[in-house]
Amino acid sequence: MGERSDTRKVFCGNVPIGGGSRITVQSMTTTDTRDAEATAAQIVALASAGCDIVRCAVPDEEAAYALPVIREILAEQGGELPIVADIHFDHRLALLAIESGADKIRINPGNIGDEGKLREIADAARAAGIPIRIGVNSGSVEKGILERFGRGPEALARSALAGIELFESFGFRDLVVSVKSSDVRENYEAARLIPDEADCPQHIGVTESGAGERALMKSGIGIGALLLGGVGDTLRVSLTGDPVREVYAGRSILAALGLLPGAIDILSCPTCGRCRVDLAAIEAKVRAKLAPVETERMRRADAGETVPPLRVAVMGCAVNGPGEAAHADAGVACGEGKGVLFVHGEIVRSVPEPDIADALCELI
Repeated sequence: MGERSDTRKVFCGNVPIGGGSRITVQSMTTTDTRDAEATAAQIVALASAGCDIVRCAVPDEEAAYALPVIREILAEQGGELPIVADIHFDHRLALLAIESGADKIRINPGNIGDEGKLREIADAARAAGIPIRIGVNSGSVEKGILERFGRGPEALARSALAGIELFESFGFRDLVVSVKSSDVRENYEAARLIPDEADCPQHIGVTESGAGERALMKSGIGIGALLLGGVGDTLRVSLTGDPVREVYAGRSILAALGLLPGAIDILSCPTCGRCRVDLAAIEAKVRAKLAPVETERMRRADAGETVPPLRVAVMGCAVNGPGEAAHADAGVACGEGKGVLFVHGEIVRSVPEPDIADALCELI
């Protein structure tokens, strides 16, 4: 894995972004923001799934004025998250959202345009002590940059870098940047250009990736490739449908890369004709039993405790374990109606198939 890009640190509410902080997972509500009750309920669900930061669309004044109402409901119900106001076209909505207590503003300078209006947003954000995310998507690059560079990754990056330069000329540096495309390769190449010229924390994701398995694959490849290259301080997996799925997907990507502190990496073989147990059922039971353990480990990690990585192997036969899974902290290699438990490759004991999951989890 490449060395992580050295970025400055900003805070969205009490959540740090960049500067070596834990990579955070974001999502966006799909409710009408003006419906404070429904929006708050969705934020509670997102928080329960492990979301760190939530974004809400602010298309009009009523939506902006709903933000403090949403926060009041969250304070009563729990599930409070930093709220990012998503603004397009009208700078007055950004000012209203800041006045209404947004923890961060997301804008695309290109669709607001007027420098004086952008300066007003910078001044208001500075006074409120909140950051601004400069977000550029492939469909929203300024006309002048498109004419100069044509459509592609460089135009995306240049558009975002121009926005950064403009806000820094206002003396505003609490910036997060994102460049996103629905094309995985273009998305990757554009995001890779940013760290060479700016040290802003970077929000990554593949925009408009769609729904279902194809969308998850696009997002996993696009986000994972960037993280492996050291790019990314916060992420969103953009999926059509229930945003809670975005959070689970984002956390899964981080866990797969060893970037989710406290997560438990459960390894299991795909099985073949040698397998003589119901390995899928055993793996599912192990995963369910370890879920609360993983939650507690993550809580401790978030509190600042150093929580070592933990790998658990569930293998269908002697071919895949314990030899191939010797790097696991604990595991099982299954045989005819039984399983051999091992710790760091050393065999501990044999147990009958019905007891495998419980016995394995007792070793954790």
